[in-house]
Amino acid sequence: MTRIAMGVEYAGDAFCGWQSQAHGRTVQDVLEKALAQIAAHPVRLHCAGRTDTGVHASAQVAHFDTMADRPLTAWVRGVNALLPSAVVVRWAAPVDDAFHARFLAYERQYRYILHNAPTRPAMLAGRVGWFHVRLDELRMAEAVACLVGTHDFSSFRAAGCQSKTPVRIMREARVMRQGDYLLFDFRANGFLHHMIRKLVGALVYIGKGRCPVGWMQEVLEARDRSGAAPTFSPDGLYLCGVSYPSRWSLPNDGRIIALPQLPLV
Repeated sequence: MTRIAMGVEYAGDAFCGWQSQAHGRTVQDVLEKALAQIAAHPVRLHCAGRTDTGVHASAQVAHFDTMADRPLTAWVRGVNALLPSAVVVRWAAPVDDAFHARFLAYERQYRYILHNAPTRPAMLAGRVGWFHVRLDELRMAEAVACLVGTHDFSSFRAAGCQSKTPVRIMREARVMRQGDYLLFDFRANGFLHHMIRKLVGALVYIGKGRCPVGWMQEVLEARDRSGAAPTFSPDGLYLCGVSYPSRWSLPNDGRIIALPQLPLV
């Protein structure tokens, strides 16, 4: 039995999330079907992070076990030939049995791209979020700084979150503007269900002046979902990096910062 790790990129608006389900087209479903054709036996994938419906990935990492003896090109070019256009395998690498895409990932990075202009973005519909009122990126950048460090993120957790603990280590949280686009970058040891979309929702409240800069700290310390802003749209959310110990020589030492291309502005 051989274990193969792979890097996967997909447009989330074409799927009902990552995880296989009885009804709905998921990334896991189409990948497992293609892999099974190459392997000539059923394949089960395990990923670094289960993304929701509409959430994209430029650097998802997954692994599977196979009895088939195939060249690595078969797990890339061969599988890609069987996949729909909205998902692609970027690389494949052999790993030992101790590797696990989810449990050994010590850091994940997400980026939320928000189109901040009076009219919605037709060309990037489903690929970026949108807010019509001009937002103050300086206020948001000041507010987001309080998230760095070890915190209980219960205020930014979905009601159905199954994580055993709401405590996460946020190593980077920043907001910056590029023309009509706002970029929200978060890097942590892990994230709760809907955590980033709830953080973006709170920052939008601050950016439009509805709440003061210090409100982010207050919501964080309250540990109460009811006091937070609404969960923001999934459209602009991208999983764009996963890190593993250097024991496994994955591309870029396991971290892939392949951020989505922005249009010229």
